[in-house]
Amino acid sequence: MTTVAPADTVANAAATPDQPQPYRELGLKDDEYARIREILGRRPTDAELAMYSVMWSEHCSYKSSKVHLRYFGETTTEEMRARMLAGIGENAGVVDIGDGWAVTFKVESHNHPSYVEPYQGAATGIGGIVRDILAMGARPIAVADPLRFGPADAPDTRRVLPGVVAGIGGYGNSLGLPNIGGEVVFDRCYAGNPLVNALCVGAMRKEDLHLAHASGVGNKIILFGARTGLDGIGGVSVLASETFSDEGGPGRKKLPSVQVGDPFTEKVLIECCMELYRAGLVVGIQDLGGAGLSCATSELASAGDGGMHINLDAVPLRAAGMTPAEILSSESQERMCAVVRPEHVDEFLAVCRKWDTLATVIGEVTDGDRLVITWHGEVVVDVPPRTVAHDGPVYERPIARSAAQDELVANAPDDLPRPADLRAEILRMAASPNLCSRAWVTDQYDRYVRGNTAAAQPADAGVVRVDEETGRGIAVSTDCNARFVALDPYAGAQLALAEAYRNVATSGAVPVAVTDCLNFGSPEDPHVMWQFQQAVHGLADGCAQLGIPVTGGNVSFYNQTGATAILPTPVVGVLGVLDDVATRIPIGFRRSGDTVILLGETRAELGGSEWAHVAHGHLGGRPPAVDLAAEQRLARLLAGAKALFTGSHDLSDGGLAQALVESCLIGGTGASVTLPGDDAFIALFSESAARVLVTVASEQAEAALAAAAEAGVPARVLGTTGGTALVIDGVGELPLDELRTAWESTLPALFG
Repeated sequence: MTTVAPADTVANAAATPDQPQPYRELGLKDDEYARIREILGRRPTDAELAMYSVMWSEHCSYKSSKVHLRYFGETTTEEMRARMLAGIGENAGVVDIGDGWAVTFKVESHNHPSYVEPYQGAATGIGGIVRDILAMGARPIAVADPLRFGPADAPDTRRVLPGVVAGIGGYGNSLGLPNIGGEVVFDRCYAGNPLVNALCVGAMRKEDLHLAHASGVGNKIILFGARTGLDGIGGVSVLASETFSDEGGPGRKKLPSVQVGDPFTEKVLIECCMELYRAGLVVGIQDLGGAGLSCATSELASAGDGGMHINLDAVPLRAAGMTPAEILSSESQERMCAVVRPEHVDEFLAVCRKWDTLATVIGEVTDGDRLVITWHGEVVVDVPPRTVAHDGPVYERPIARSAAQDELVANAPDDLPRPADLRAEILRMAASPNLCSRAWVTDQYDRYVRGNTAAAQPADAGVVRVDEETGRGIAVSTDCNARFVALDPYAGAQLALAEAYRNVATSGAVPVAVTDCLNFGSPEDPHVMWQFQQAVHGLADGCAQLGIPVTGGNVSFYNQTGATAILPTPVVGVLGVLDDVATRIPIGFRRSGDTVILLGETRAELGGSEWAHVAHGHLGGRPPAVDLAAEQRLARLLAGAKALFTGSHDLSDGGLAQALVESCLIGGTGASVTLPGDDAFIALFSESAARVLVTVASEQAEAALAAAAEAGVPARVLGTTGGTALVIDGVGELPLDELRTAWESTLPALFG
């Protein structure tokens, strides 16, 4: 029989002030530990120490980023706030999309777990972001996954990428959620530190919005979903699970810090939550993700109007002899915590039984300002909840622009040798890992389950119908060119915003809101903090200029291998609204005889470009110029005149050459075009922003050009669709079969 050591109680902590505690091993600094003792007026118990350590981690407390993230609030106007029903600080942002509908969306990171255990790390990343959406009262309707890996041909990439893709597909497909978008990017900076970001979108009626707060003295706290186990302990701070190993007795098997997911349990949990919401049985709700019960209880209590009492003996466990610290720190998946009125408890539990979802009353809201947690009749936690959840340390880290930044900018690509054979270069670029077809990845995802997906990869933006009666729906895209951000973090973040905004606009949707996942190196590096500060200001200023708010997001620091940080990667997600998804603009050349028009202005801009990366492994110079006013004009034209356009595709990585290749292959129709300007190489491979390739029926060409002129958007006719080849005047003929072989063969050859 397993014996469990007595818990370290509050009374014992007060009586043994000098007892050594492993706070450094738990990631706390000397001054942070001293502050905890000052808050409590004594040393913390083991359980309290565990709570503070996970809640004051970088992942949960945002202690290095808070001072910069405030800038989002400072730049958000009242007009921008008017459309938001919930914003930064909630589980996910919520925006009004009209007709009584609201949409919630958010993107988060699961980077480090996905390197340690690719399948479960990625799978539980999907599970966690879905529960964030569920906790707002919404039904999750779609997911997307921006991914970044080391070199495509590196042995470790062949270990990590297939597991990550299988985990995303295995969990998301089992939930019955379409995967409608994302990115797959390869760069040597991500070797040893892949980025696995996950986005989820949910829909609800406006009146169904739920928030995370524990209000109403006497209301009950109900934990429901899966049992609590030993998996995921210390996950948010990447701590070794051995931290708590001594208290559990000999012979206990510790599980890794990466959580273990069960999508079928989560699918039932979703349906259970939806019925609970419909029945009006929930006062407040919080999912259990990072930091587990430590987070759920402290955040619910902190956001409420009283205190809270929790009895850990009531928590259903799946491992024998778990200690209070382990129960509170476990990140076991598929769990939710609800605040329920006493008169509704029986009905709440009955709904859970109907869905075969384990549910237990573990505590209640109290008249006071303390979070008190008991175990075996002893008080093991007695803390002011706000000090755990919201009043953690705030650091103003040193900020310094490295001298190496000047060298990077000075190393412009102007003198790089140009290709002698542009036709061969187009083929080489189309087959390169960052430009080739992602079908090997996306074919492992169910993109059309539930029957409401109107567009998914390889479309520029995923489009999902929200209202089956009216056709009202949303478009979403995630983007970031980290090379641009490395060259100029302020402008690079705005270029990420501009590309996601433009991708949504190419569908004909009106962009309305932003979420972000800010992936950076160590905040203890002054240059990284300079990059972070610049990127936050660039993104916030850009959103203010476009008039769309940042509704929430995630910060992921310490993305580096040894002392080498990843390129700064602020992934930006943009949400747009379509009155009817049937009116969306499709991607590609789908009909013969249409006129091909290039919207926007092309300049000689190769800094950070895919061509410089593929052809020369070069990174240097300045990124393309940002013109957000031009992006707005372009978006208004696409939304206002979308009935004219038979196809569209944005120009970004790979420039016009790649847009032409993809438009031909995705639509299945060739084209004959003449390049703009006098420099064919620049016309093909420049990555100037605010550009879109569109097609219109030939008889509508003049009307389209007139609409562009009225909107203030430069427009030029390039040619006509048709045939079985891409024919570029002065460059040559590229049969679609040859292009398709180049474009589609790369990832299968690398990953089987």
